[in-house]
Amino acid sequence: MQSLRHQRVRELLKRQIGEVIRREIPVGQAGLITVNDVGVAGDLQSATVFVGIIGTAEQQRKGFEILKKERPRIQGLVGRAVVLKYTPKLRFVLDDSVKRGNRVLEIMEEIERSQSPS
Repeated sequence: MQSLRHQRVRELLKRQIGEVIRREIPVGQAGLITVNDVGVAGDLQSATVFVGIIGTAEQQRKGFEILKKERPRIQGLVGRAVVLKYTPKLRFVLDDSVKRGNRVLEIMEEIERSQSPS
């Protein structure tokens, strides 16, 4: 189980990274980028940022490329806003859990429709 400090750092990073992305990356070009979760290493020196991108397939691809390219700048902006001994090295991962969750709900609805008497 994570310590309270570890959880607070995760939430702080999640909020601040989301704010930086919202401010710095245009929605029209990259789709709507959301920070779904942040996983922080035990030593707080690296963080995995799980992002979701809402938009066309082209916007999703472009948005993820922009995140990878702008990682050092985003990391620097987060480092200035969040006071920690070390600014965690960010690694972006595309999180498709929302898409998978929606698919599960669709399947459950199909099952309910097929089982209901007509």
